[in-house]
Amino acid sequence: MSAIFNFQSLLTVILLLICTCAYIRSLAPNLLDKNKTGILGIFWKCARIGERKSPYVAVCCVIMAFSILFSE
Repeated sequence: MSAIFNFQSLLTVILLLICTCAYIRSLAPNLLDKNKTGILGIFWKCARIGERKSPYVAVCCVIMAFSILFSE
């Protein structure tokens, strides 16, 4: 089944995208800062969410990890 049709997989992909973009921006800020608009602007927005809402993203990552580990 595709990640688009499974809600838990879709949430996992979105969370991984946010975490990855925030990590890449911490290593190379110029890589994401030049693409603030357009289709590549999604990565910049995900990095901003990861930076500004990092406690909430971390809690969501822990909840998602337990959900994946202990669900069927």
